[in-house]
Amino acid sequence: MKAIWKGTVIADSPHTVVMDGNHYFPAASLKRELTTFSNHRSRNAYGEEQWLSLFVNGDLLPDAVWFYPAPTELGAALKDHVAFVQAVQISD
Repeated sequence: MKAIWKGTVIADSPHTVVMDGNHYFPAASLKRELTTFSNHRSRNAYGEEQWLSLFVNGDLLPDAVWFYPAPTELGAALKDHVAFVQAVQISD
């Protein structure tokens, strides 16, 4: 699976975890050089979400990547994984 924004592969992995219709990629597959800081935080049944923004070829997509640094028991499968907003294309 690949996560693509603006024609650039953001993450690439043969295995993802699918929950609630979202593909969660292993965090190690995320190209960190394409991310930048975000202050955004939110919370749900899986734990506190922390967010990153994408910065690709001079274009910024705020709050585009989320992850759970300390997921709840319900979200345990999402530990060390990242997911993307709908503007990021997921393809196989």
